Amino acid sequence: MSYIPANPAIPVRFTEEQFQRHALPHLPIGTRGPKPKIPLFDIFNYVLFVLHSGIQWFNLPIRLDPVTGLREISYQRVYAHMKRWIEAGAFIKIFVSSIKDLNDANLLLLDVIHGDGTCTVAKNGGDNIGRNGHKHHKGDKVVAFCDRNCNVIAPFISAPGNTNEIKLLPNALHPLKQIAKALGLDLSGTIVSLDAGYDSRANRKEIFNANMIPNIKENPRNSKSIKRGRPRLYQESIFEERFDTIERVFAWEDKFRKLVTRYERRSIIHYGFKILAYALINLRHFCKKMSS
Repeated sequence: MSYIPANPAIPVRFTEEQFQRHALPHLPIGTRGPKPKIPLFDIFNYVLFVLHSGIQWFNLPIRLDPVTGLREISYQRVYAHMKRWIEAGAFIKIFVSSIKDLNDANLLLLDVIHGDGTCTVAKNGGDNIGRNGHKHHKGDKVVAFCDRNCNVIAPFISAPGNTNEIKLLPNALHPLKQIAKALGLDLSGTIVSLDAGYDSRANRKEIFNANMIPNIKENPRNSKSIKRGRPRLYQESIFEERFDTIERVFAWEDKFRKLVTRYERRSIIHYGFKILAYALINLRHFCKKMSS
């Protein structure tokens, strides 16, 4: 099956209907203490504004209360809500729910999935950071998977920037299998397309053991001697799709300026923003329909 060109209309703000459908059911709502002065819908959109614009928190443009003339909420309170949501796993739940919605709407194309890693420069230091000798910067990296319709289908695996991606694939396959089991997705016979950076016997075996088929471009550095026997399965046409799938997803990720450069010292905050961005990429199909 050929892949369907994806619609790049990625939402950066929710309507109240979209918020109640895709976000509110997954946000922790306290039963004790004072209620927020403004609706959670507005607080969530303030978080989306920071994610999309990359603005510093203290510069967040907050509306003024028409009665008092003061800000309706402080940026510290918005940050506190966002931090609590991330620590409670709310953004991960929104992401998993987006995959379920895609599956229910028959928008997943799982005959082929594409995987790759991407690096992010970290300007202020922090945890889970290493120096990437290839890119010549300090930062972190993630490995993610998407289908042929440019939908992110598994939570990413993160590592310091000095970690070789060839060692990350087994860990990256684990959440993919968990998502498939939880949502009833059948990945048997699915082709996993990766670049030469993941070429190793252990990675091919890991994919085979998951009842999937590796389509990994052979790394010429691994061909020090002539390999006998049957040639490894590899289809160049499938590999070439990566520029219209996983590379496009990473380009869409740069739409969210907060993720282009990491300024968050705590990796849990940075990765919370990233998983929310991947959820928004998946929700582009539904948010446009609800907005029209």
